[in-house]
Amino acid sequence: MTESTTAEEQAAGNRRTVLTAGFVGNVVEWYDFALYGFFASTFSTIFFPEGDQAAHLIAVYGIFAAGFVMRPIGSVLFGWLGDKIGRSHTMMISVALMALPTFALAFLPDYQSIGLWAAVGLVAIRLLQGLSVGGEFSTSVVYLVETARRDRRGLSGSMANLGSVAGTALGSLAAMAVMNLLPEAAAESWGWRVPYAIGGLIGIGALWLRRHLPMSPAFEAQEASRETSAPVRDTLRRHPRRTMQATLFAAGYGVFFYLALVYFPNWLDRHGALGLDLAMRLNTAALVAILPVVLLGGWLGDRRIARKRVVATALLFGGLATGPALWLGTAGFWAAGAGQLALAVPIAVMLGAGPALFAELFPAASRNTGYSISYAIGMGLAGGATPMTATWLIETSGWSYAPAVLMAAAAAIGAGAALSMPLRDRAPLQGAGAVA
Repeated sequence: MTESTTAEEQAAGNRRTVLTAGFVGNVVEWYDFALYGFFASTFSTIFFPEGDQAAHLIAVYGIFAAGFVMRPIGSVLFGWLGDKIGRSHTMMISVALMALPTFALAFLPDYQSIGLWAAVGLVAIRLLQGLSVGGEFSTSVVYLVETARRDRRGLSGSMANLGSVAGTALGSLAAMAVMNLLPEAAAESWGWRVPYAIGGLIGIGALWLRRHLPMSPAFEAQEASRETSAPVRDTLRRHPRRTMQATLFAAGYGVFFYLALVYFPNWLDRHGALGLDLAMRLNTAALVAILPVVLLGGWLGDRRIARKRVVATALLFGGLATGPALWLGTAGFWAAGAGQLALAVPIAVMLGAGPALFAELFPAASRNTGYSISYAIGMGLAGGATPMTATWLIETSGWSYAPAVLMAAAAAIGAGAALSMPLRDRAPLQGAGAVA
């Protein structure tokens, strides 16, 4: 075996470690997100005193919402850290802030054991996890893209969203396994703790994978230049146009994501032909089915098709498909499944091609911060408000297809923002985007 062959094999092994570390970290983040939604009613009975169960459930969902509030804070904090101390170091911190609290939740005593400290512990855990989610995704994407070959940035960046989709599906499957395989009393007393313990162990595995990740070449070049940088100030003052483009695209992207993969099962329950349990099973099956499509979206952006055209086409298709998908949801199980896939497939394409598009848009000195801020505002705030907005539109208009109008508007705004971005596919990442 020659020295060159050995070096190539070592480089390939290092690359697999980088991709696996980026993938597994996002699996952990979104695995917990899915688990909490499934076990919310269980938490309302074991971490709170006996009394009004509806009020307790509202409190549990309020804690869930508090985690969302922490995401923009985490995005800004970890984005700044990524541009200051490096992407790989920041990724260690973000995954630790998810893995350790997830493991702690598996062993958190109930109200009967420690009283109100049980609820306090649940709040603290969710706040730390929300902070972590806000920082993990954009930092891992930037790292995956910056360490990839020019012609593989899309596929590499898609690994982060592959992890988020896989984590959501895995969390849903784990929760359904507990609820279907164990008696109700066992599931509520100790069964729910098992998936959290497993999630904590996966997170510790992600920490182990990330312990020796190399520095990003773009970050090293920035450090070597010895240029002082103020990432937040640079993002907002020197690159306002690109920040606005990324934020508007993230908003359209976020509305589509939450409408297709979070809200649609609830719409099927209230206005369609399926109950919530069956609709959630259909949703989980769709998440599993679109995993290869996420990779396809990343691959497409690495070919001759411009990334911004890939995501804009997928977003406009989603705008046109939402109305028919809702109609299919009223026509029975198989038709509802077709409607769910009609929405899930184009969002999967965006999940694949979008990460590299975001990362290539900003300069190295403020790339992590620019990505984090625009993603947190667009995806977190606009996207996170989608289920509430869609419900309000239906209640106000009395028209169950009103979410299709919301999606059409979001698609037009998001696609327009994407198409207005400069074409930076496969351009050098050091110093990219110096002109606002």
